[in-house]
Order: sequence, then C-alpha cells, then structure tokens
Amino acid sequence: MRADARQNRDAILGAATRALAESGQISMNAIAQRAGVGNATLHRNFPTIEALTLAVYQHEVDSVAASASEYLAEHTADAALRLWIDRLARYAMTKRGLADALQAAAYSSDAHFAEVYNQIAGALTLLLNAAIEQGTVRAGTDPHDVLLALAGLWQMNPDSDWQQQARTLGAIVLRGIRD
Repeated sequence: MRADARQNRDAILGAATRALAESGQISMNAIAQRAGVGNATLHRNFPTIEALTLAVYQHEVDSVAASASEYLAEHTADAALRLWIDRLARYAMTKRGLADALQAAAYSSDAHFAEVYNQIAGALTLLLNAAIEQGTVRAGTDPHDVLLALAGLWQMNPDSDWQQQARTLGAIVLRGIRD
C-alpha cells in the first residue's frame, strides 16, 4: 500500500474509532469529514459502514495485542503489565461504543470472537511470563483467570470516570497476582 493510501486508511480508522466509540450511529460522510478525506477515498477503503465498523474493531484488537510487546520493549514487565491493563480498559470502552454498530453489522461469528480472545490472551500471556520471570507476578498465574478478573472493565460506564475505575480494578487484580 502506498504511503499516502496508508495515511488515509489510518486517518479513517482513527476518526471512525473515535466517532463510533462516541456513538454507534454516525454517517460515513461525518467520518470522512473527521478523517479529512473525501467520500470516494472512504468508500474505496470501506464500501459500507459495516465494513468500516469491523475494520475499526479488528484494528483496536490488533492495537491492544501489539501494545504488549511495545510496552515490554520500553518498560519493566511490571510497568508494561500496568500500562497494558490501562490500554485494555480503553479497548473495553471503545468496544462498548462499537457494540451497536457491531450488532448492526451482524457481527456474531463465534470463531472470530475466539480468535479475538486468543489475541488478547496471547498478549497478556507474554506480559505475565515477563513479569513472572522478573519476579513480580506469582508463577503459574493463568492469563484466562486474569482476564476473567478484569471482566469488570467491560461493565464500566463510558460516561463516568472510567479511567479511575479501570486503575482501581487493575490495581486490585495486580495485587492478587503478585508474588
């Protein structure tokens, strides 16, 4: 993909992520305007709102998964795990905002949800293994149990002080898995 085409696609995904997280109901024209691209560019990349919604969702999942390695490259394992939980909370709020749009896109593939879960669990496994090796997380900590404990992230109200709630929930979970 050409650099300008990649920039346009990234701008569209960024604008759509913000717009759909704010409201599951937004027009393609509004997203094109927010992204600073023409309607033709938007439709060339994403012919329907459903295609755009699914791309935003997958982009967010990929971003959460990739952030684990990025955080580990720049921080201690313990700090990377804390940062990743914060990133997971932002993903939860975005996904919550996308819920109506995902439902409208008839997105209900159990196989794809399993793939998404495995991406998230894989990222967490990487972080937990590094923290176990660092000696800050108890050996044998199961990433699936940690994700279950973090499920409260999806219960937060995006109109509340969800960032503080996420930090509190993350701190509780981290205390529970410390060595």
